[in-house]
Order: sequence, then C-alpha cells, then structure tokens
Amino acid sequence: MSIGARGSRDASLPDLGGQRVLVTGASGGIGGGIARRFAAAGARVAVHYRGASAASVDAAFRLVEELREHGSDAVAVRADLGEAGAAARLVEETVHALGGLDGLVNNAGIQPLALLAETSREEWDEVIATNLGAVFELSQAAAAAMRVPELPESVEGGRPNRWITHIASIEASRPAAAHAHYAVAKAGLVMHARAAALELGEAGIRVNTVSPGLVERPGLAEAWPEGVESWVSHAPLGRLATPADIGNACVLLASSAASFITGQDLAVDGGMLATPGW
Repeated sequence: MSIGARGSRDASLPDLGGQRVLVTGASGGIGGGIARRFAAAGARVAVHYRGASAASVDAAFRLVEELREHGSDAVAVRADLGEAGAAARLVEETVHALGGLDGLVNNAGIQPLALLAETSREEWDEVIATNLGAVFELSQAAAAAMRVPELPESVEGGRPNRWITHIASIEASRPAAAHAHYAVAKAGLVMHARAAALELGEAGIRVNTVSPGLVERPGLAEAWPEGVESWVSHAPLGRLATPADIGNACVLLASSAASFITGQDLAVDGGMLATPGW
C-alpha cells in the first residue's frame, strides 16, 4: 500500500490537496501506481480505463474503491482512445465528475514487440496512433479545459497550478531491439511536451515528460530473468523502478515546487542513462 493510513495524506509528498487529476491507463501497473501517489498527496483522481476486457474494468473499479477507502475522492472514467472523439469526451466526463481539471498524466500506451524489418505499416501506425496521437488529442482537449478562467477567490498567489505530464521512456534516447515503433513514439512524446510547453506557457500550463527505465511488474523476473539481472547489475542504484517511483516523479512535477519547470524530461531510471555504453 502506497497511499497511507485511512483518510490521511502522505506527509513525504508535496500537498496536492484540491488538485483534480486525470490519469490515463490507470488500470495498469504503472498507471495504478501513479494514481495511488496522487491520491496519497491529496489530489482528487479520475482513474481512466479502456474497458476492452473484464480484467481492465475490474482493475479500474478495484483501484477506485481502494483510493476511496483511504480517503481519496476518486472516480472511474472509461474511454477507448482509439475511437474518434474519445479524448474530448474523456476530458469532458472528467471535468464533469471532478468539477474541473488541473492536471493530466498521459500514461496509456501499448508496447508490442516486433523487429523493424518485420513490422507492418498497420502495426507501426497502431503504436504511433496509440502512444503519440492519442496524447496529442488528450493534451489538446485538456489544455482547452484548463484555460477556463477560475473565480478570483479560488486562486491563491496568481495563476492556478495547471500542468500536463507525458509518460515517455528512456527508450526515447536508448532504443531496444524490437521496440523501434515504441521508441519512436516515446521520442515524439518528449518533443511534443517541449513544443506544447512553448505554446501553452502563456496560459500558465506546464508540460513535461517522465521517462521510466525498467519498471517492476508481477512475473517480469520469471519471464525475463536475464534482462532483469542485467538491468540490476548495471543500474547505479541496483534495482528496478517501482510504479510508486514513477508516481512520485509525477507528483513532484505537479507540485508548486516545480512551478518554473516546463518542457523538461525527467528520467526515473536509477541512473541507467548515466552508465557508459562500452
């Protein structure tokens, strides 16, 4: 459990009380970890799920129940982001459910394996559309919702804290075999964040990326023991990331402590990008 005692905020995290946050792909491991850390920081959280399977639906509603049991105001919101207009509808539903939108974590994505020479155009397009195109649409819709003026008494110290964070990957700069389409899409996310930061800054909306390294998930060590062993032996901090590590980075970027940080990529990889390639 990374939320804290029932009804309490985790004092180790920045205080995000009052923030209204949408986390996409929150029924998965990393997305769930992100949602839990925002809830632990006091934010109201919209847990997005695709609903393509019963397992996805069950995971989303179990997470919402867990967050509520620990004092968080959480809701579940469904959308298949591959459908036309789904991004705008998801943002609209979130705004209706939470009473507004202060932050968006673009976490939803896919990671199929295919060697570049064996990847079809359809497979390539699906990864780019899901991991990059949907983020563009969601960010556009979220920014429009965030531009809605707040009542003066609801804002302390000037502009409200509004932000968008994309979950990219260290593969944006260090690709792996059979991940070409994935790495290209993640590299696109880093540049999208920088371009969006440039254009949305005048509205006070900050845009950044968080780039995880290898993240723990159930069964990973059994399915890929040589990869996990290699990672742990090379990473300066000597372990895999956890979903909570990724969530902590997102909470940091959402906080007032990061009020002058935009257009940046934060690697959460235990120092792996610092290791030599020889």
